[in-house]
Amino acid sequence: MKQFKGRPVVPGTCSAPALVSHGGFNTLASFQNALQFGDKQAKCGDQNNKDLYQKPMVGTALCLPQTIGSTTGGMVLYCAKVMERTPACLLFSEHIDSLACAGAVLGAVWTESPMPVIDCLGDEFLGYVKDGMKITVAEDGTVTVE
Repeated sequence: MKQFKGRPVVPGTCSAPALVSHGGFNTLASFQNALQFGDKQAKCGDQNNKDLYQKPMVGTALCLPQTIGSTTGGMVLYCAKVMERTPACLLFSEHIDSLACAGAVLGAVWTESPMPVIDCLGDEFLGYVKDGMKITVAEDGTVTVE
């Protein structure tokens, strides 16, 4: 078991299995099938992300360095939240970008169940965590990996 301390962008608590991407996360490409075609498991549709492609994202602790891609990223995250097709939490090793932050904050403000978002967890976090490990997120940004 190891703990990491990050910055809570959207505070909250959760416990979920880890799903890890070591490359940038293209929000639009990843959630497109979930939003357009009703994929309730939100299997990652980004064929350029070999870590996540075709893996279900709903209910996971999505661990990633940063988001990349379209300027629609924030709205995609918000829409996925409204449709209940998001991970349990988003855990960034780096600083969150403004677009992903906007989507996470909109989801927290405009829905009844905010998705915890923690950034600045560091490279050691992303090197340590593996798919399936149990992740527990605390309100103060502490992330426990078991």
